Amino acid sequence: MTAPQNPLPGQPNQFPATPPAVQPPKKKSKKWPWVVGAIAAVVVISAISNGKDDATPADGQTAAADVVAVDAAAPAAPAAPAPAPAPAPAAKKALPGLNAPVRDGKFEFVVTDVETGLGTVGDNPFLTKKAQGQFVIVTMTVQNTSDKPKGLSPSDQELYDSQGRKFTADTSAGIALDSDVSVWDEINPGNKVTMKVVYDMPADTAPAEMELHDSMFSSGSRVALR
Repeated sequence: MTAPQNPLPGQPNQFPATPPAVQPPKKKSKKWPWVVGAIAAVVVISAISNGKDDATPADGQTAAADVVAVDAAAPAAPAAPAPAPAPAPAAKKALPGLNAPVRDGKFEFVVTDVETGLGTVGDNPFLTKKAQGQFVIVTMTVQNTSDKPKGLSPSDQELYDSQGRKFTADTSAGIALDSDVSVWDEINPGNKVTMKVVYDMPADTAPAEMELHDSMFSSGSRVALR
């Protein structure tokens, strides 16, 4: 291959240096569309997330909705039967009153009279008894309905006032009275006696009921005195 000739006479054979390679112009980077797109994506994702948060109920609401759903799905429990109405209290049976016969054990009693407000009892001045409050005398007939002799005592008969307080017989005051049975007596079968029982009660108290007993161990029968 023939060497290139020197274009300049008289000058050393020189060749111009190889020119530098020409760099192509750099393209401007178009980053702004990506930045805008990224910002738009963030905004969209944030909006979607907020919408989901708003639509999600609170924990309590979710639990309540679940309970309602379960309750609605479950079959209704059978209604409990209505309680039976309480029976009305039985009316208190009226007590027999004066002149009505009642029985306790082997004796039949009939209260015939009630005398109240006495300060003293007894006609004998040596046996007169003065009341602490007032004397109340209950007169009754007593008949032995058995086939054997039976003892009877005024001390076994109980008196009650309107407050339910119990009073026992005043034996010493009973001795001052004219009575078939003053302290104790034995009544033969079929016989009937008149017995007066004396009670010392407060002056402002009224007798309400008697509980008559065959003996101190019997259950007794009640009689109204008013």
